[in-house]
Amino acid sequence: MRVILLGPPGAGKGTQAAEIKTKYKVAHISTGDILRQNVKEKTKLGCQAQEFMNGGKLVPDEIIVGMMGERLKEKDCEKGFLLDGFPRTVPQAEALDQLLATMNLSLDAVILLDVDDEVVVKRLCGRRMCRQCGEIYHVTFKPSSQGMRCEKCGGELFQRDDDKETVIRSRLKVYHDQTAPLISYYDEKGLLRKVNAGTSSSSVMAEIEALVQEKVAE
Repeated sequence: MRVILLGPPGAGKGTQAAEIKTKYKVAHISTGDILRQNVKEKTKLGCQAQEFMNGGKLVPDEIIVGMMGERLKEKDCEKGFLLDGFPRTVPQAEALDQLLATMNLSLDAVILLDVDDEVVVKRLCGRRMCRQCGEIYHVTFKPSSQGMRCEKCGGELFQRDDDKETVIRSRLKVYHDQTAPLISYYDEKGLLRKVNAGTSSSSVMAEIEALVQEKVAE
């Protein structure tokens, strides 16, 4: 099982990725995770990335792809992998195609968690986090019984800066400008599968499982 999860911020990619990893025993690979790991371990690529990050610049695609290539060689990827947050652009997707070709691998599917922008704004604007333990609540979907206090530790709940509406809409614009073109890119390759991510987490997972079973049956 070799799958990419696509979707805007707030679509639930992290939640679904965790479920898929547990159920199918595949590696969950996040760009942020491998970047942090390489920097922490001071690998050659990590040191190169750190130079760009220290200068406030984006890490070039070739460095990210290089890290991805090293990650895909690790043992936990033998049963498959789930890419989350990569690729973000069409050039990254083209580089990934070349990388997989050199490894004699191919993608099984690209699952798009499709959700309306206004649903994303409502989801993310309503999130509240505990300052002490980091527990997540939602003013509509998962309110704390203690008001603006955490049920677990009594800590104060607050809204993160990146959950404010202006920031969310800015992130959505970046997604539509840079990442949304991947939808047609993978659709033309016959790999794209759409899942309605505007429903409950369990319903989304059920749709994903149906797609996976369909692929296994082919």
